[in-house]
Amino acid sequence: MTTFLQVSTATETRQQAVELAQSAVRARLAAGAQIIGPVTSVFWHLGEFGEGEEWQLLLKTSNDRYDALEKHLLERHPWDNPELCAVRIERGADECLRWIGESVTATPDA
Repeated sequence: MTTFLQVSTATETRQQAVELAQSAVRARLAAGAQIIGPVTSVFWHLGEFGEGEEWQLLLKTSNDRYDALEKHLLERHPWDNPELCAVRIERGADECLRWIGESVTATPDA
């Protein structure tokens, strides 16, 4: 059975999130993406406490495609050290999971 993941990252602007989502989905590294925002983030970064607004990006993929998706996102992300996390989708509607699997195994669009 294929394992599916929800991968999250964040960007400073909505447009940056849209561009990352479009490139990952077009490359068939993710079946789809949702962009949520703005969201408020509170964090430690480079030894400093911070707070700011970000746009959260959630992508659906398979475990088999995660390494390629991670590489793709890190190469295109506007930040040097972006948060990039994946959580396993423990359960889901059969048709939804089938869609994810079919979407990330198809030939990338031109």
